[in-house]
Amino acid sequence: MRTRLIICGLALLMAAGTAAAQGVRWQDLSPAQQQLLADQETTWGQLAPDRQERIALGASRWLEMNRNERRDAQNRFSIWQDLSAERREQIRNRYEIYRDLPAADRGALRETYRDFSIMPSEQRDRIRMQFRQQRSPDQLQELRDRRQPPPGDRRQP
Repeated sequence: MRTRLIICGLALLMAAGTAAAQGVRWQDLSPAQQQLLADQETTWGQLAPDRQERIALGASRWLEMNRNERRDAQNRFSIWQDLSAERREQIRNRYEIYRDLPAADRGALRETYRDFSIMPSEQRDRIRMQFRQQRSPDQLQELRDRRQPPPGDRRQP
């Protein structure tokens, strides 16, 4: 009996993996998603399955946004497109590091950032000065080098 359950479980996992590998058929998109993605209809079948899934998910998210959320998303996307390929890669790498942190560490990092960002500017400046005073010149230079956008990038980190 246990063997049958294991075999059934493996079969279900394989079927789920196969379904995920098939992506999303154009016909399976909602009419609203199809309208939003209409310019991709002719090439939809040529996209990698995981790309189809990400685009379909993005379209769903877009359709759920209100006007202000869409405006903000467009602004963020515009800023993203203005970045050099090297800077985008650097951001992706840093996000992977963040994503791989334990959930508690990610939460603590977000909370610290939020607390810092709502402080009065004089207090933030004081904290920055204390941080600089506690570091050697070599440590500070290493941090500056890590923040520097690659040559040719028009935007600051």
